[in-house]
Amino acid sequence: MSPFPRTGVLLGLDFGTKRLGIAVSNPEQTIAMPLETVQRSIPTAELRRWRQLIEDYRVVGLVCGLPLHAQSGDESPASTQARAYGDWLAAELKLPVAYQDERHSSSEAELHFWATGRSPDKNRARLDPLAAGLILQAFLDGPRTEDEESG
Repeated sequence: MSPFPRTGVLLGLDFGTKRLGIAVSNPEQTIAMPLETVQRSIPTAELRRWRQLIEDYRVVGLVCGLPLHAQSGDESPASTQARAYGDWLAAELKLPVAYQDERHSSSEAELHFWATGRSPDKNRARLDPLAAGLILQAFLDGPRTEDEESG
């Protein structure tokens, strides 16, 4: 298996059973930017949107948030779902995938809205991509190993 790409645009994903938050990096992999929320639907429709994003942004890799248990850091049933989705998406798109601890991304995204005087409940469509951006930024800022696959 080839190493995870260190240059080129990465797509960040905040996995959810109803919505997917999406973010992109710059080609230098230094900055993550929230992009959009995709409503979950049938897999073929989701794949069409993913393929369009991959083409539009020339994506070279995926970073999927991994919901770990808050205290222990152990994987949870939600982690299993996120890994299954990330693995499926990577196989369908023929892109490498890495997993990033997302334990605090949603809380940090909500704090951002509160800090700007807005309610996160009234901004759900913006909350998911912001969480995806935080997940992707944490990955970009973190140490890199030769094989990011194991997450």
